[in-house]
Formats: sequence, C-alpha cells, structure tokens
Amino acid sequence: MRKRIRALRVAQGWSLEELAGRANLSQSSLSRIENGRRRLALDQLVILARALDTTLDQLVETADDDVITSPMIDSAHGLMRWPVKGDPGMTVVRQRMTQPPPENPARMRAHPGREWLVVLSGTAVLMLGHRRFRVETHQAAEFPTMLPHAIGTAGGPCEILGIFDRDARRGHQREGGDLGTRDTGE
Repeated sequence: MRKRIRALRVAQGWSLEELAGRANLSQSSLSRIENGRRRLALDQLVILARALDTTLDQLVETADDDVITSPMIDSAHGLMRWPVKGDPGMTVVRQRMTQPPPENPARMRAHPGREWLVVLSGTAVLMLGHRRFRVETHQAAEFPTMLPHAIGTAGGPCEILGIFDRDARRGHQREGGDLGTRDTGE
C-alpha cells in the first residue's frame, strides 16, 4: 500500500510537498508513510485516497492477481464505471443515451483531457466544435476535450463505452457531476 501511495503520487507528477498539501499532512509525515517509518491510521488512508483521486478500496487492495473488476453503479446518472487498475487516472464508463446532442453550441463542453468512446449499440452523434460525426455500432472516436464537444443519439437509443483520462474525468465532474451524457447530450 505504501508503494501504491508513492506510485500514485509520482504518476500524478506531484512532489511530496504537493501531495502533503492536498492531504493536509506534513511533508515529513508523508515521507515516513511512504517509507514505512510511520503507521497509517484509517482516517489518513481516507484523506490520502481522496487527495490521490482514487478510492480507499483501490488504495488498500492487495491481490495482484485480481483480474476481474466489478462496475460501480451510479444509478442517479445512469452510469456504470470501471476503474482501470493499470492506470488509476483513467475511468471507463458505460452509458445508455436517448437524446440527440444539444443544437445550441453554448451547451457543448470544453475542458482539458482526452476522451475515447466506442458505440456498443445504435448510432451516436459526436459534436466536435462545428463538426458533426456519426459514430455507428462498433466504431470508435478519440478526441481532445479542449474542443467544445457533446455526444447524443441519432434517431434512437444508443449505448457507448467511454474512456476518460484523469483531466477529462475531472472536467466532467466539475461541469455537471457525471462523466458523460445522459438524456441531455454531453
């Protein structure tokens, strides 16, 4: 677990000082935690997990051979999320959409990061700036999210699998609380 804390910190590109500030710990305490010279309390683990943008379960898991991942269900937003163990900064989301993307460009989002999606069923419409793309079943799209974008359906329900890097995930969380599109387009 201590190695995982350090690995997640390094993967974020953060110094000891940066993570210590985010977790409200002293730099020396964090260093001792990472090096095994200080005991970890549960409340510190919770704080460190939040600061590292991961879950407590992922932070303390021990089985290296655990290859099956169960989704986290977000019923309020109609999402299923899977953490990507090899890259804790990535999130996978399965989503069913029923509405076309918004016609008003002001409703499209732009934020740092990259997104990738594959259409599992139906046809999706990806609005990317002033361009409109039809993405059919089994087709994929990848795009930088600094371009204003929205995703919706083309004439009927569709289901997508989206992969968000850390920045894209944060951009969606800041802008509306979910990671993709629901009935209103992205």
